[in-house]
Amino acid sequence: MIRFVLNVLWLVFGGGLVLAVGYGIAALICFVLVITIPFGVASLRLAVYSLWPFGRTLVPKPSAGVGSGLANILWVVLAGWWLALSHILAGIALCVTIIGIPFGIANFKLVPAAFWPLGREVVDVP
Repeated sequence: MIRFVLNVLWLVFGGGLVLAVGYGIAALICFVLVITIPFGVASLRLAVYSLWPFGRTLVPKPSAGVGSGLANILWVVLAGWWLALSHILAGIALCVTIIGIPFGIANFKLVPAAFWPLGREVVDVP
């Protein structure tokens, strides 16, 4: 029940909807450019994860290979470090207030996803 309440508050006040829309637009752009479809899939994964982050986590995908590692390097150079830095700064800003601490932690959880998204999957925490 607490996860549900935190997710709803995150969606409304924590910026979850804005993040999801941003990642969704990035995914659409990546789908239009055919060669970047894997990045579009990763962006959609990030959009869904940023919509509902509490009670979920990232785990390495067992079927990920060298290709996803090389694509992640390209991702980091083009977009990953900007996204990770923005989540870190937002997390620090949110942790300044006591009420914002859970949302700051959620932003810190999104840092590895934004920095290195390919070869990972989002799973529910038991």
